[in-house]
Amino acid sequence: MDNILEVRNLTKRFHGLLAIDRVTFALERNQILGLIGPNGAGKTTLVSLVSGTLQPTEGSVLFEGKPIHRLAGFRRALLGIARTFQVMRPFPGLTVLDNVAVGALFGAAGSTRQLAAAREDANRWLHFVGLDHRVRQRADALGGPDRKRLELAKALAMRPKLLLLDEVMAGLNPVEIEEVITVIKKVRDQGISIVVIEHVMKAIQSLSDRLLVLHHGEKIAEGKPQEVLRNDQVIAAYLGSKRR
Repeated sequence: MDNILEVRNLTKRFHGLLAIDRVTFALERNQILGLIGPNGAGKTTLVSLVSGTLQPTEGSVLFEGKPIHRLAGFRRALLGIARTFQVMRPFPGLTVLDNVAVGALFGAAGSTRQLAAAREDANRWLHFVGLDHRVRQRADALGGPDRKRLELAKALAMRPKLLLLDEVMAGLNPVEIEEVITVIKKVRDQGISIVVIEHVMKAIQSLSDRLLVLHHGEKIAEGKPQEVLRNDQVIAAYLGSKRR
């Protein structure tokens, strides 16, 4: 089994509050892992611990077999880990193109790139996510759906091996959701492993090879989507008793 990511007994406390409680899982290369759970379950905290936005209280994170849990976030980005954020904050005053070029300059290959090359790469990813008609527009003038696409393009421009997606479909209509699902599958087809947080159940079932469910910071289920979503504990904690 070729795991790109291994999380072992990962724990995070905030001033005594246990946000992540000894979570363990692994992600194989070219696999999509769906991360689900009710609001406040610890999903974004877990992604932040993997990306380096937060440091763990206990436990370890291994990327391509090497421990990275003490590395700063920018060091992990250079290794090939990129993420999107649930709260989208484009660089104000910069164009859509230059927002994505920033990602190209600070990602895995950033130290070897010049601005012109970064912009060329940014153009390619904006076309990939369907935003090439917005390249000259100011990023802070984009609407919600286009900001989602911009967030994804910025992460992809970092040339990741592992992509962490935090609710990239939240607030989108059904047509837009299908478009994003198609893009994410194309990303995986390029050899990028993905962890995706999502509440849209149709999307998460369509995308994921496996699901991991958090509740109060604990892993309560993991496995194939059709098996996990029939789990009584998952139904009670997340889907609601009315699904029984």
